[in-house]
Amino acid sequence: MSDTASPSVDVSQFQYVRKGFGLKAEVEQTLAADYSGQLVDLLRANGYTLAAGGMTVRLAKEFGFCYGVERAVDYAYQTRLKFPDRRIFLAGEIIHNPHVNAKLREMGVIFLGPTANGFDYSEVRAEDVVILPAFGVTHHDFETLRALGCVVVDTTCGSVLNVWKRVEVYARDGYTSLIHGKYYHEETRATASQVRKKDPDGHYLVVRDMDEAELVMDYIEAKAGAPLRPGRSALTRASFLERFADRMSDGFDPDRHLDRVGVANQTTMLARESLAIGAAVGEAMERAYGADHKSAHFRTFDTICSATQDRQDAVLDMLEEPLDLMVVVGGYNSSNTISLAALCAEKVRTYHIADPDEIDVAGNRVRFREIGAHHHEGEAEGWLPLTGDVRVGITAGASTPNNKIGEAVARLFATRGVDPGTLVTGEG
Repeated sequence: MSDTASPSVDVSQFQYVRKGFGLKAEVEQTLAADYSGQLVDLLRANGYTLAAGGMTVRLAKEFGFCYGVERAVDYAYQTRLKFPDRRIFLAGEIIHNPHVNAKLREMGVIFLGPTANGFDYSEVRAEDVVILPAFGVTHHDFETLRALGCVVVDTTCGSVLNVWKRVEVYARDGYTSLIHGKYYHEETRATASQVRKKDPDGHYLVVRDMDEAELVMDYIEAKAGAPLRPGRSALTRASFLERFADRMSDGFDPDRHLDRVGVANQTTMLARESLAIGAAVGEAMERAYGADHKSAHFRTFDTICSATQDRQDAVLDMLEEPLDLMVVVGGYNSSNTISLAALCAEKVRTYHIADPDEIDVAGNRVRFREIGAHHHEGEAEGWLPLTGDVRVGITAGASTPNNKIGEAVARLFATRGVDPGTLVTGEG
């Protein structure tokens, strides 16, 4: 371990690390042991299909760890190897997967809890190391760490950084950032904070879905004196401020700050909804003020992560096949996993499970997150037919490691009385 021990450093100065420590090869074997999956490799080798005991399992062609997640986990492992004798803190969760976060806790990484204004850094000292998660942290968090003078290892995903650049430009040019996202999600909070990173007069408003975007559109059209669409009515200024109180910038005034709007989004949202919101808000601006006004006062860009898009597209392709049910594996607080589950549920009975352990083989029961329910879990008995032919689709969010996907597949086959080991050895 002596060749990877931390060098003598001046801890009185802030140290920022964005590109790892050059220890990728050293941690590669450990990462493979923790997160690879034989059954996933077998599925790939067999055209993403395994069949035994009357059951066919189909794996979506894009699934699991994306590049940004791989990079974040890799850097976390490198950090532990680089600084074996230092306290290492993590701002929140590295990604939204319980298995990965549990592994980091086993490695001695200390998880920092949230406060009303960022994370709680009260225990952090200049000689400590703090890892920033793939979602990023707020500008306030970053400046707090800079003032502490500790080592900061930044694993923020490049796709998230691209959104940050977009909202910075919006603020610079006098546009309010209308962010399609979950206002309580780490990424959306971090993105919103970038609006005022360089411009203290910048503003933002977060909408969760098309229903909330419709409220914004109604207000824009009513303020312009344009006739509202049939069946629509606009909020008063007071009711608007109350409705969006916890998801807008300080000093936000809908009468002033909805004149120039730029749409952005949390990178893990449902892509089609983000695109639809952008298009609809632009149409509302045109209805209210005309095409010339829209051209000069409205901007929109698709900032959905390519990995999120690829996984959603792969699921949609697979749903064209006849399937009896879908299993989606990923953390219950994983936004991109929730989006995948929502897509699947539109076409077929779908079970979103956080971990393969949610599948009770002996009892043929499953615990799952109910689609569309906020942090509400259900349980189903007899969920998997034990006789007859059955086709099961499976996919996983971008923060789900391959071994967990493989374990879920193994439990599916075991429930049908098939020894998963025979699938790997070819004896089934």
